[in-house]
Amino acid sequence: MSDESGNRDVLACFLRSRRERLTPEQVGFPVGSRRRTRGLRREEVAILAGLSPTWYTYLEQGRKIQPSPEVLNSVARVLQLPEDERRYMHTLAFGKIIEPEPLHSGLPAESLLRQIVETAADLPYPVYATDAHCELIGWNPAASDWYLGWNDLPSVRPNLLRWLVTDPTAKECLVEWELEARETTARWRAEIARFPLDRRMTQLARELREQSPDFARWWEEHQVLEHRSRIRSFRHPKLGERSLRIVPMQSPHFTSAGVVFHLPVS
Repeated sequence: MSDESGNRDVLACFLRSRRERLTPEQVGFPVGSRRRTRGLRREEVAILAGLSPTWYTYLEQGRKIQPSPEVLNSVARVLQLPEDERRYMHTLAFGKIIEPEPLHSGLPAESLLRQIVETAADLPYPVYATDAHCELIGWNPAASDWYLGWNDLPSVRPNLLRWLVTDPTAKECLVEWELEARETTARWRAEIARFPLDRRMTQLARELREQSPDFARWWEEHQVLEHRSRIRSFRHPKLGERSLRIVPMQSPHFTSAGVVFHLPVS
């Protein structure tokens, strides 16, 4: 059995289990005295999800069909799946999560990220948090020392990528500015692929192409990089040229955002 067919079977079993745990009352159907099916019927799920009953039956049978993310999201809505289980369905069907939504943690993702950054207030090395649009959610005081000019950035959601490719101070503080800007562009292209329906990302890419000939050229190269630990060299106003290791960190609580730590290079 191939991994693909195995995942189809697992997805089929999962859907059946979730259909059977729902009651008709939970989706607004009347309960008949002669009802024998445990949970919902396949036909009922299909109707509520806007699907053909035959097609949905094939899905629950593990047939070789390929649902779209929108179809699975519709099924997840009908089956009242939490985000953890919706992500699980996507992983089984596509091998990855399409358009991940925040997980419920009792605290908004941005609040968690800000608290993480605040705990680094006394560290001598930069710590900052960004979202999928490269907007800076917060940074510690050391980040303003290593990244020149961050104290002068707009107070409302400044954009890291925009600063990097359009602000002259980026060239002053980063020893290998072109390499950093080009690779950040490539990493952001990979990020955009995770959110194909996000118009803000498309708009930002358009604006940056208009504002920066360098960015426009790099964007047309279609280079793609995943986020990973790497070395970044700075021109510190007091310490001179120094290199730090960047370590990006993510969590299921904020999959569309992350925290970036900087560690000294031994």
